[in-house]
Amino acid sequence: MPEFVFDEDHLAYEEAVRTLARREFYDGYLDRATHDELPWADLKRLARHGLLDLALPASLGGQEVDPITYGIACEQIAYADFNLSYLIFGLCGMGELVTALPPEIGERLALALAAGDEVYGIALTEPRGGSDAARPSVRAEPVDGGWRLHGEKTSVTLGMAASELVVVATTDPGAGSKATKRFLVAADDPTITRQQFRDPGFRPLGRAGISFDGTFVADEREFRPSSAGGRSGVAAQLAAFDFTRILLGLMVLGAARRALDMTIEYVKEREAFGRPIAGYQGVSFTIAELDTKLEATRWLCYRALGLRAAGLPHTREAAMCKWFAPRLAVEAINECIVLHGHVGWSVEMPLQQLLLDVSGLQIGDGTPQIQKLVIARELIGRQYVG
Repeated sequence: MPEFVFDEDHLAYEEAVRTLARREFYDGYLDRATHDELPWADLKRLARHGLLDLALPASLGGQEVDPITYGIACEQIAYADFNLSYLIFGLCGMGELVTALPPEIGERLALALAAGDEVYGIALTEPRGGSDAARPSVRAEPVDGGWRLHGEKTSVTLGMAASELVVVATTDPGAGSKATKRFLVAADDPTITRQQFRDPGFRPLGRAGISFDGTFVADEREFRPSSAGGRSGVAAQLAAFDFTRILLGLMVLGAARRALDMTIEYVKEREAFGRPIAGYQGVSFTIAELDTKLEATRWLCYRALGLRAAGLPHTREAAMCKWFAPRLAVEAINECIVLHGHVGWSVEMPLQQLLLDVSGLQIGDGTPQIQKLVIARELIGRQYVG
């Protein structure tokens, strides 16, 4: 295998999405990020520009792009608008809707998502076991023609706006992951209660707690193990982490790169003691250090996507991306705030909101502690580290 660099197609795609993102979405980020409504009009714009059908199978008119191309889209849109990039990220598993559900259900939803007409949410996390996703307490009780769900999920991104929810539930709470199943559940079912959290970031996307009180789900809405290596239940959902964790890493790095670029321009203009503060090593060395860290971590992410594209193991690398990139992004944006001085403290600039938006990704899709456990298992062995 050659050393990893972008080929001509990836370079051209990167330039196209970068240009589009900064022209169409850059200036409106702060306004969108400080409102609590999903930006449906901008979602439709993403669809018109072909950014929502990246994972849609070609058989349905989608692009079905490779992992590297998907990462480029997420990173470049995140530079312009971190929350809009999540709307692209959230569709990376769209193909499974088509392969694991009947066409009249899965294909209909996939096409609606690709058109920007609907959004859906993943209901995996529970109030008392965020990191212990393999042992859900939401129960799936078998009944004639399907199942009834009982219990509560939490931290469901897009949970308030979603038309459908992918819900992980168990048929036997004492049986671990083998007793789990996944269902596509209509979010407007009258037996479902949704409650929105008040969060400092991710505001236009929203995060919800969702309760199921005997919610009926028909048999045909159960995901079948036709993908993810034949896995079913929670195992299939967890298998997606090797991809999503890398994409999230690129997204937070895109946001941090925006903050650094803003800061480079600012320190060339801001004067202190008779000259631009960019001339002081306390400023320029900080910028050099941040640039080095961001660039190194960015290529760790693309290396991981390259491994995925080649069909090679990348669980360890994905976990590295997920714990380190968000921590670095928070550090970098905070340093940029400091270099802006009192101006950086103002909510009239996007720096504070960027910090709030990326900080949540230190938790979502697995905390740093979980990622380090994954890495340790890959390096040392599960029999030693648990």
